[in-house]
Amino acid sequence: MSLTAVLSTNASLSAAHRIAAAELRDSDLPGPGDRVGLIAGWGRFPIVVAQALKARGCEVYCVGIFGHCDAELRNLCDDYVEMGPAKLGGHIRWFRNRGVSCATMAGKLFKTQIFKHRHWLFHLPDWETIRSFYPHFVLKSRDLKDDTILLTVIDTFARKQIRFEPAVRFAPELLVKYGCLTRKGLNDAQRRDVEFGWTVAKALGGHDIGQSVAVRHGTILAVEAVEGTDACIRRAGELCKMGGFSLVKTAKPQQDMRFDVPTVGLGTIETLRAAGGKALAVEADRTIFLDYEETIAFAERHGIAIVAVEEGEGSLSIPAAGSAKSAEEGDGSRESAA
Repeated sequence: MSLTAVLSTNASLSAAHRIAAAELRDSDLPGPGDRVGLIAGWGRFPIVVAQALKARGCEVYCVGIFGHCDAELRNLCDDYVEMGPAKLGGHIRWFRNRGVSCATMAGKLFKTQIFKHRHWLFHLPDWETIRSFYPHFVLKSRDLKDDTILLTVIDTFARKQIRFEPAVRFAPELLVKYGCLTRKGLNDAQRRDVEFGWTVAKALGGHDIGQSVAVRHGTILAVEAVEGTDACIRRAGELCKMGGFSLVKTAKPQQDMRFDVPTVGLGTIETLRAAGGKALAVEADRTIFLDYEETIAFAERHGIAIVAVEEGEGSLSIPAAGSAKSAEEGDGSRESAA
């Protein structure tokens, strides 16, 4: 294919994305007997999604990203294969050969791999990947932000009549609700840090940099970038030996719920505790919370406060202790941070 043809094809990516988004709004969720594709990265989230799909009676066909995914997926799914992240053509053919027209993605991809020396030789991209990412890596006309990369992936699948659904639509119970999730709430200093950290995290998200910031007494200790949340927490602990800092994790202002949804779980709280952190604030209804009961129990044992906050009109609503169900009980327990 000529360079002109490549550019013409990629110029239609944004249009393909709009079509996919329209289909997403109008489509019904797959049900019993329907075939659903799953692209699985690192962590427990892909396992939970596969279990939720099987509970709905769906047939699950999983492409596990090489070097990322859990071996348990092989036993959970109706069919399973591992491929590198730069084999988009292979992913698409594998799904289409199995009658998959609806897919979802779950789990973390380690973006740091693309900055390794001679990473393209390691990943050996296929032609579909080269064609899709030619503007990013060769022409440099498109950036390498997370949203840009993942939307390009979704648009590439859309050109082949495979649409993506948000994984949380199959397991909506994983989205944490507004409230103070632990018996211990935030003290006044932590509330001020969360309010400040929220504005910084949202600004970072607006630039597609990261989702998390660590704060202590109004000072930003660490911000999340390509390294991920756990590394951000560890860096905060290294810089704040006294501990007692708060971690604030939010969705991006422009969050596409089909990918890169903020996710926390037991591993997050274990890392926070090891680093000396004492509070975690996440965004209600836009954060995936894995292993909820086990995570809350661990936080309770170690005196870590966890809250799910939400932004109202001109202010941040931070729940008081004992308000874990306040989203359904009314506004009486909500306190404004304005």
